[in-house]
Amino acid sequence: MAKRDFYDVLGVGRNATVDELKKAYRKKAKELHPDRNSDNPNAEAQFKEVNEAYDALKDPEKKAAYDRYGHAAFDGGMGGGGARRGAHPGGFGGNQDFASAFSDVFEDLFGDFVGGGRGNARSRASRGSDLRYNLRISLEEAYTGTKKTIRVPRLSECDACKGTGAEGGAEPVTCPTCSGMGKVRAQQGFFTVERTCPTCGGSGQIVKNPCKACAGAGRVEKEASLSVNIPAGVETGTRIRLSGEGEAGLRGGPAGDLYIFINVSEHPIFKREDLTLFCRVPVSMARAALGGEVEVPTLDGGRSRVKIPAGSQSGRQMRLRSKGMPALRGGGHGDMLIELAVETPVNLTHKQKELLEEFEKLSAENNPESSSFFDKVKSFWDGMKS
Repeated sequence: MAKRDFYDVLGVGRNATVDELKKAYRKKAKELHPDRNSDNPNAEAQFKEVNEAYDALKDPEKKAAYDRYGHAAFDGGMGGGGARRGAHPGGFGGNQDFASAFSDVFEDLFGDFVGGGRGNARSRASRGSDLRYNLRISLEEAYTGTKKTIRVPRLSECDACKGTGAEGGAEPVTCPTCSGMGKVRAQQGFFTVERTCPTCGGSGQIVKNPCKACAGAGRVEKEASLSVNIPAGVETGTRIRLSGEGEAGLRGGPAGDLYIFINVSEHPIFKREDLTLFCRVPVSMARAALGGEVEVPTLDGGRSRVKIPAGSQSGRQMRLRSKGMPALRGGGHGDMLIELAVETPVNLTHKQKELLEEFEKLSAENNPESSSFFDKVKSFWDGMKS
């Protein structure tokens, strides 16, 4: 059976670019991979045909030979860009050739998911790590917003070598062991196994004369002084991102980001819940009974007078509109709730005790909650007896 034209196999024109060839190959190889076509007995042969076509057309020399001589260029007798000596015309002569071809297919198919095909991603510049900084502020600062200066230890680009890691800022050279691939191959029976290059550690490059200032790392630890604007309305857990203020990248790569995590300290007077502020105000027993006014603070440093209705009980709340926390992205303020705590006097004098005892005798019917509670208790006990 005559071999199909390689361009027809991939479904591209003869003027297809390298990127178009690769795109067509990846699409065909995924469609015809034997693992995905267990019900198709011809899938393996078609898969090999696609790989054979791409293996010939992706190489400029082989492609030129194929364009001139067709399949005869790989029959072993054409010289210019022909197949390896003793190889099968289809490109799979011997276990070693098949294993190598299969490895190429695996990389082209799945390279994007495992760090890049053929080690190229390893040799590129890599982005620096992101950093985290925990910043504690007061509730007053969270209310008004503030500006803080922080000091962050981080890996920064070495000034002596400009991040290259080489003395005098010289560029790294291609690793001779892996030829810049970042990986080395070893034949183990039927398969070709790839490992990280032991010479360059997978970067594909080496530094001949390491920089003395950074010992070839290209980065040194420095303490950076940064100014951070804290907007009004932040709360514990709010995250502020400073782009490019993380660790310096490797081999000229971009720096990471710095994330500021806000922690708002507890306040001795106010409690916060979202935009609402709570202030617990103690009042005397007489003031709660008779009613009156009490002066309370607000978080902005001001004062407000709150009217206490006569007969107020502990836990009663009064609302001060728009005296709470500001919304983080605008939209006004929350409210402040004043909660009364009726205080029982202690360390009474003899005279105070006499007056309270007289008051107790005269006010039995003026305590509705107590009367209701003990009526319920009496009913409970009577029910238990019966």
